[in-house]
Amino acid sequence: MYPNVQAYDRGVMFNPDGRLFQVEYAKEAVRKGATSIGLIGKDCVVFVAHKNVTDQLAVPSTIQKVFKIDSHIGATYSGMVADGLHIIDTARSSSQNHRLVYDDVKSVEALAKGVSSYMMQATQYGGLRPYAVSMLLGGIDDVPRLFEIEPGASFLGYKADAIGSGKKVATEILLKEYKDNMSVDEAIGLGVKILKKVSETKLTEDNVDIGYIQDGNEFTILLPDKLANYL
Repeated sequence: MYPNVQAYDRGVMFNPDGRLFQVEYAKEAVRKGATSIGLIGKDCVVFVAHKNVTDQLAVPSTIQKVFKIDSHIGATYSGMVADGLHIIDTARSSSQNHRLVYDDVKSVEALAKGVSSYMMQATQYGGLRPYAVSMLLGGIDDVPRLFEIEPGASFLGYKADAIGSGKKVATEILLKEYKDNMSVDEAIGLGVKILKKVSETKLTEDNVDIGYIQDGNEFTILLPDKLANYL
């Protein structure tokens, strides 16, 4: 047993085993979050996300899980809501600043690197805590791209990925049923199928968000009347 073990819990520092407890705690918060799924299709990127609406008096439309970051980029997250919304705003600001300075859109990978770098600061300095959120960031540059950025600030590209409480089951289904050349409708259908498997409640227009971008078009978030066609 190491002396003064609690000291490693109180700050962002390595313990003698090379572990960062604060980052691991943040990852645990993500594992308890609502499930979000991202998929790359033939010429598209699709996001399907579940919303945990637990309060019967809550207004579901005030909860959002899929976001438009730029005309060609969308995102979703799992974990602490406040952290997720803050990172979404950070990604939007980064993308908008790039447009103002360079008069051009920021690539999906460059934006993922920028968000990762921003989140990394919270794992290095005393008095801060890691962001308890994982983000799926995707869009179309020359080709469709999808990245996951996790609380430890590492990021990795994926063809299809899931975050949140249903990640294990979702990944098993994706490994069996994901195909590279899926259309938008096929990708949305697979995402909804996975949410039905991992969700303990019936999926409705009130607890699901779906967004996608197809080559040549801007990122689109489905309105409730369109959502019903997929549920």
